[in-house]
Amino acid sequence: MRTPSSVFAAEHREIIDAFEDFVRRELAPLAAELPPEADIVPAELHDYVRTRSARLGFYAGDYPEELGGAGMPVAAIVHLHHAAGRSGCRLAPLALTGSDGPSPILRNGDREQVKRYLEPLVRGEATRCLALTEPATGSDAFALATTARQDPATEEWVLDGRKTFVSHADRADFAIVIARVGDHGPTAFVVAKGTPGMRIGQRYVGMSGEPVFELLLDGVRLPADAVIGGVGAAMADTIDSLSRGRIMIAAMCTGIAEYALELGVEHARRRVAFGEPIGAFQHVQEHLVTSAADVETAKLLTFGSARLVDEGVTSPENAALAKLTASETAVRVVDRAMQVHGGAGWLRGHPLERLYRQVRVMTIIDGTSEIQKVIIARALGLG
Repeated sequence: MRTPSSVFAAEHREIIDAFEDFVRRELAPLAAELPPEADIVPAELHDYVRTRSARLGFYAGDYPEELGGAGMPVAAIVHLHHAAGRSGCRLAPLALTGSDGPSPILRNGDREQVKRYLEPLVRGEATRCLALTEPATGSDAFALATTARQDPATEEWVLDGRKTFVSHADRADFAIVIARVGDHGPTAFVVAKGTPGMRIGQRYVGMSGEPVFELLLDGVRLPADAVIGGVGAAMADTIDSLSRGRIMIAAMCTGIAEYALELGVEHARRRVAFGEPIGAFQHVQEHLVTSAADVETAKLLTFGSARLVDEGVTSPENAALAKLTASETAVRVVDRAMQVHGGAGWLRGHPLERLYRQVRVMTIIDGTSEIQKVIIARALGLG
């Protein structure tokens, strides 16, 4: 079936085809070797996916060509995230973790920060993490307890605090830490791996078995030039990063939902009950037809939001609409597909069982559905 949103992919078809071929030929066989009960992707496999994807130009595809990136528009990157979700391969999203929105260093960093941190990132030789969320604040991301003060004797910055739900903190070569500086607004700092006073705390098993961590900062001393973009300049920058990230999450969700729908349709055609395929029964058709409509609505909204970014429109409400719609859609579509499969769908090792665990967190990370509704309501002048 040629869907309306497939038109958006036409101009990026070559890139999408190359990525899908990479996932099918290289990543899917590697993922198949992982036992279903293995929640954590081994570090060496993680590194292989990153470096191989960087060599092919996918890993940090939205970075400019002068830094070694592919200079892809956001619309193309969004299609890659959709393709990763639609592939059903648990390794595919790891191939794109460098392209989840331009780094604050790219937008506001100085030349030395770009050279030291971003050039290795684009080459797949380094990884990063963003330390924003704190245990006591959650969705109120800028109610920061983590503080930074400048030592008047040395002009060094001293950071103290505790961050949580930090993805890739154990493997990151540098962290972008958002902290409060006196009465100023949020400020971004770049902290290199191994800096005294920064250590990994509690580990939690997060989305798709990928762990997330606490990041503990105890008297971390940084040089004066560790600030990204100036004191108090991180709020707008971080909001923009979150908005880009929300569109990428939305794209991944549309891919996962489309994959789940395909699983449901295939099962409905093949499974026979009472002498005929269960897809002939109206209640099964209702699940799948409703899902098809929901998926296409989410795709149109997500891909349209990406095109607006390429046109210079980066409004938080557009990203919020895309993430809210796509993440909630993915949860419903996977749930319906599991219902169509019956008992087989929730058995450990079945693709839908894994997808069910994966998509549920999509309505939470990078701002819960409730937070997206707050953003949308404010854009409507309601708060």
